[in-house]
Order: sequence, then structure tokens, then C-alpha cells
Amino acid sequence: MTKLKVTTIGSSAGIILPKEVLARLKIAKGDTVFLTESPDGFRITPYDPAFEEDMTLARQVMRKRRHLLRELAK
Repeated sequence: MTKLKVTTIGSSAGIILPKEVLARLKIAKGDTVFLTESPDGFRITPYDPAFEEDMTLARQVMRKRRHLLRELAK
């Protein structure tokens, strides 16, 4: 567990992520992260849950219609 402190950033409040946390999340300055609520609290992740849901649906369509997609690719 990493202890973080809420600090003032301009006229807002924020947290500073240590280098080790940035490395484990595989993010850098300027990247976007997502805060999602989970049953045990909140989760910070670099992965967009809505995009992942869209990709899951796209994979299902591609799997179902793979023959049609191959024909269109010719």
C-alpha cells in the first residue's frame, strides 16, 4: 500500500503519484487515468472501462463475421 497526501494544485486539490506508482501503472506525465468505483473502494487505472467494453463487443462481432471481414479485406 502506498500512502498519498491530498495537496493543493492551483485552485484544485490533487494527489502526487510517486515514480514507483507511475512505473507500476505504466503511465507518464500527461497520460490520462480513470477513477472507477469498485465494491472495495476506488480504483485508479490507465485503462478506459468504456473503451474496453466497446472492444469486447467489437471482438465478438469480428469473431462472428470473420468470413465477411476477410472478403471485405480483399
